[in-house]
Amino acid sequence: MTHTGFIGLGSQGAPMAQRILDAGLPLTLWARRPESLEPFAGTKAEVAATPAELAAACDVVGVCVVGDADVEEVVLGESGVLAGLRPGAVLAVHSTVHPDTCRRLGARAAVRGVQVVDAPVSGGGPAAAEGKLLVMAGGEEEAVERCRPVFATYGDPIVHLGPLGAGQVTKLLNNTLFTATFGIAASALTLGQRLGVEPERFAEVAGHGSAASFALGRLAASGCDPTRMGAVAGGLLGKDVRLMGSLVGSSGAEAVLDQARIALDRMGAPLTTDKE
Repeated sequence: MTHTGFIGLGSQGAPMAQRILDAGLPLTLWARRPESLEPFAGTKAEVAATPAELAAACDVVGVCVVGDADVEEVVLGESGVLAGLRPGAVLAVHSTVHPDTCRRLGARAAVRGVQVVDAPVSGGGPAAAEGKLLVMAGGEEEAVERCRPVFATYGDPIVHLGPLGAGQVTKLLNNTLFTATFGIAASALTLGQRLGVEPERFAEVAGHGSAASFALGRLAASGCDPTRMGAVAGGLLGKDVRLMGSLVGSSGAEAVLDQARIALDRMGAPLTTDKE
């Protein structure tokens, strides 16, 4: 069976790791914060002293930390994952980061005979606990297939989108589109109120009609107040919109990006810069 390592035991990563464990796969964990390991005390999960020690025992290592700097720290550090991985092993980056970060890791890993798959996920902790995360994978087909038994413990569907970096591009575009759609939905509710229709009533009707969307549903669930979404997810959505803006560069006047920026303003989480 695939011996799996996992780093990043937050609100989403912890249930992912638990699903691996529940599936009966050998599992080794490492965490920067010892309290993150407490839910796994008394289980069959092993705990490594360093990321390198974890990697040395594993065929596949999943990393689910917050941002680019965090990924590079746990992978490329002196006692990082790459220092311990054996030739033939696969590193799966579940964090949402810049595609070029994954490509740089891939180049560094290839020198050691290691493959990298970028596999950002969508759905949050509840979907992870149910095994229903959407896994967006980029990388060599062989590497993705080697990871598939691990991904399948917490993910459904698992979509292979192309070469390394394609998973990150897809995740960033998905979140940018969600942000833009959320902002347009908020604008429609404001317009309806100006014309005498209460936001809650319009959201109820639109949610059962041709204008229904996941973003509208999230807005309705927040009491039709976009700033509530901003308080919960504005920072992460802003990060992803910034990264998408950096990908398109001078062609960044795409309508979806423009609407996403406006949406972040409505959420009370405006972008200060589009630089990474």
